[in-house]
Amino acid sequence: MNTNPFTLSVLTAALFASFAAWGDAQLGEVTVTGTREGQLKAETPATVDIIKGDTIGEQRPTHPSQIMSQVPGVWVNVTGGEGHQTAIRQPLNTNPVYLYLEDGVPTRSTGFFNHNALYEVNIPMAGGIEVSKGPGTALYGSDAIGGVVNVLTRPAPLKPEAQITGEVGQYGWKRALVSGGTTQGDDGWRADLNLTHTDGWRDHTGYDRQTGTLRWDRVLGGNALLKTVATISNIDQETAGSSTISRSDYENNPTRNYTPVSFRKVKAFRLSSAYEKEDADSLVSITPYYRNDDMDLLANWTLGYDPTVYNTSNQSFGVMMKYRQDFAPYRSRLIVGMDVDRSPGSRLEKAIGVTSSGSGYTRIYNSYTTGPTIYDYDVTFQGISPYVHGEMSPSEKLRLTAGLRYDDIRYNYDNHLSNGIITVAGRNYAHPGDTDLSYGHLSPKLGATYAFNADFNGFAAYNHAFRAPSEGQLFRPAAGAVADTVNLKPVKVDNLEIGVRGKAGAGLSYEVSLYHMTKRDDIVTYMDPATSATQSVNAGKTLHRGIEIGVGAELARQWRLDLGLSYARHTYENWIAKVGNVNVDYSGKDMETAPRTIGNARLSYTPPVLNGGRMTLEWITLGSYWLDQANTGRYEGHDVFNLRANYPVSKSLEVYGSIANITDKRFAESASLSSGNPVFSPGMPRTVYAGVQYNWR
Repeated sequence: MNTNPFTLSVLTAALFASFAAWGDAQLGEVTVTGTREGQLKAETPATVDIIKGDTIGEQRPTHPSQIMSQVPGVWVNVTGGEGHQTAIRQPLNTNPVYLYLEDGVPTRSTGFFNHNALYEVNIPMAGGIEVSKGPGTALYGSDAIGGVVNVLTRPAPLKPEAQITGEVGQYGWKRALVSGGTTQGDDGWRADLNLTHTDGWRDHTGYDRQTGTLRWDRVLGGNALLKTVATISNIDQETAGSSTISRSDYENNPTRNYTPVSFRKVKAFRLSSAYEKEDADSLVSITPYYRNDDMDLLANWTLGYDPTVYNTSNQSFGVMMKYRQDFAPYRSRLIVGMDVDRSPGSRLEKAIGVTSSGSGYTRIYNSYTTGPTIYDYDVTFQGISPYVHGEMSPSEKLRLTAGLRYDDIRYNYDNHLSNGIITVAGRNYAHPGDTDLSYGHLSPKLGATYAFNADFNGFAAYNHAFRAPSEGQLFRPAAGAVADTVNLKPVKVDNLEIGVRGKAGAGLSYEVSLYHMTKRDDIVTYMDPATSATQSVNAGKTLHRGIEIGVGAELARQWRLDLGLSYARHTYENWIAKVGNVNVDYSGKDMETAPRTIGNARLSYTPPVLNGGRMTLEWITLGSYWLDQANTGRYEGHDVFNLRANYPVSKSLEVYGSIANITDKRFAESASLSSGNPVFSPGMPRTVYAGVQYNWR
């Protein structure tokens, strides 16, 4: 068999819809996340935002927040290096309520969630990003509560090509992006390499990363394709970028860092090989995968009450299987499948003794010595999840969907230390005895879309989801806890959503969605205001509701405006916390770090003088939010402006530059209370970047 490059390209697009994120913003747009294959957005009963690969290539984000902020209602902050916390229909937090995917494969096991997941993915060289908000379809289980973020790799080019990009910027910023690939006969491949370094703008906030991605597409017969993706990342950062400082230092000396000893070192490897065979009315998909994650961490946020250094590691062996059958009556479709994941892992944690100067919440931690072991255990996560998903169109305009997923999740925990409470350096640490835990749950999904006309579409959906506690929540209670946390219950979620989307002429597209999400047995992190110690507890009930608006408009021949705006409220509906021996009722309070308004506006200008280049002025606005569960302190919010421009010198050579925070606004990436005092993680001041890109074709 000898398949020409054109055939390979067509099959790649058809089976994996890798070009979906490159489409125009209109009702004919295709999304791949909901059913793991191409699906019209107009027939998707969910809010799915697509960031095109061209947009990523033009913007060249230095941090995931710079590209994710374009999605209405999404707030991704900076915690140091490319570390981040995420808020999608949730307050900003580190809780495991999001599912991060690379080409549809979860980047991590459910049991070993990492809120920094996007730094393990090669974002600036991605072929697109899809953000599906709210609980996912039946094809996705635990984790998919706040949203699903699917980063797409770039397919192989039809002809030989190579690209090299070099960047420099303030504070020692240097980055090289190298990419190349070709197609020969039945095989197409692409290799991407990302080498990044920064000294950091705050004291002791340096960061290095090396990431490589290799994708190989191979045609197997006339209607089958094998896609293999391998990604490896090595990340070494001083994590003090998220270290909070006092209001005085925040306003007058924001480069100051109270926790210069902290660090994070991550090694991540992922390998998947997706086999898909598609006939006229059916598709078989089998994707085995392997993952290996290893992290050494000295966390800056626990130095005041629980100073430790630890290593967590886990491997994953899994497979995602799916069979789809189409039927002629009512354009019906049935999908059945099963996800299997087995992930053995471990935690080794030692207490540290720290030397410091100063006192209270402005204490500076200068050095440390390693002390005795406080946690040493192995834990294996196992998940088996069968599901069924159906679609049908009783009429030409109406499309109905329904799904049901059953998640069988188990932990096997083996403690290598003594059971019960041990005391180290005056701190109590609770150690569960060896145990097996299991969680089983059915999650129904219902949805409908209706095409009022070719340019106007509406949808409604009900999704139930759940989230099993993660390894750290279950087996590593906070210091000072009087009991273990193995009895934590899973989070249950009921989400109702309605929305409309459409276009007017060739220059205007829009989408508006409203959601009402109730979480029961929500696992929240309680912080003692006196000691700053934290503990994970089931909070009873929280409520999340809001409206999201996205608009894109061609204002004139050379001008374009893109807007994203959300208004939301997140509240504790039923939560009584114990402070010392006193019960405190937070029911009815707003959740902390939960701004009601999040907005992004981008005005782009493409004058002829730029030879096809573009200038973009961006406005990011974040509303005020409470600093604590008791709603006693407040951050006032901020507005930040960014400017980007690129100029193609020739078909092969392009120069570009950007200015982040052009008004040099003092703002906080996050803010909270420490010992009753407001503290802030300052955002980067005005920063200039410049780069050059050369293409060989």
